[in-house]
Amino acid sequence: MDAFAFVYPHLEQWLIEPLSRQFVGLFNLNGRLGIAFLLISYGVAYGLFRWRRQRGLTDARSFGQFIGGRRVHLHRSALLDYRYYFVRALLKVALVLPIVQLVDPHILRSGDYLAFFDNLWGARPRLGENLALALLYGLGVFLLKDFIHYWLHRAFHSRWLWAFHKVHHSAPVLVPATASRVHFVEKIVEKLAVTAALGLYAGAFWYACGGEVGRYTLFGVTYLVFIFNGLAANLRHSHVWLSFGPWLEHVLNSPAQHQIHHSDAPRHFNKNFAVNLSLWDWLFGTLYVTSATPEPLRFGTGEQDHPRYLTIYSLIVTPFVDTWRRFARGKRLPGYPQPPRA
Repeated sequence: MDAFAFVYPHLEQWLIEPLSRQFVGLFNLNGRLGIAFLLISYGVAYGLFRWRRQRGLTDARSFGQFIGGRRVHLHRSALLDYRYYFVRALLKVALVLPIVQLVDPHILRSGDYLAFFDNLWGARPRLGENLALALLYGLGVFLLKDFIHYWLHRAFHSRWLWAFHKVHHSAPVLVPATASRVHFVEKIVEKLAVTAALGLYAGAFWYACGGEVGRYTLFGVTYLVFIFNGLAANLRHSHVWLSFGPWLEHVLNSPAQHQIHHSDAPRHFNKNFAVNLSLWDWLFGTLYVTSATPEPLRFGTGEQDHPRYLTIYSLIVTPFVDTWRRFARGKRLPGYPQPPRA
């Protein structure tokens, strides 16, 4: 009984609670993989299937076949993604949060910047809470985070960080859960970078407004995140080709554009790094626009690499092994036919 009393709190903290939160996350709107956003995405896919079938533009006999069927959704890689979605919750508690908390005290926050600006230029009169300010503040947060994610994505395609991001690209089939196939090192860097940048932005914005301003939210989620997650975002990691057309794709990142990013064809390398706004790709020379006609694609990092990423263990450990070999021997990482240009 004493042993149980000692073990259970730790078991609850390190295993039960993280897995429970990850499961409950499927039923709320705080993440793209919520059931509501999945239904919206596959609703769009069904409409696209009907439209293409009526015009003879698809060979798929059923909607299930159109979205990949068992060949995709029960593929060994997809089954690994489903498991890894829950393992990520354990990695977050065991590794991501402890490491972030070690660095976090050394990162300046919004309050620090607000106090600095107050001391430097004096306090400003408070404008008060209003919808316009909340919308503007939320827009700035969204644009800044999207901009940071673009550059972090490019950075992880560089030769020194590619081994960790390669975990995400190693999937030979794409399902919505593939979005969660991200190495914990990448999540740590992303968390710290976003925290540092948003602290400066929030501090400067709040100083201009004379005090703290809240973000406008819909159902507890920042409104632009909610809107973009509702725009069939889960189809980015799928085999459903949905192009927004060359004009709109200069601004908004379509599912087809992200599928291009996952292609193992050399002509698609280092294209479409953006998460939501392909505007960044357009501005910085990495844009690849698509058309309504699907391009033949093969996902992954090359056939010779598939056996190296078939287990939870390999997704976590292989990047460290490859990075060590690179530093120790100076060899190019396997599975990337040419040095990344980013």
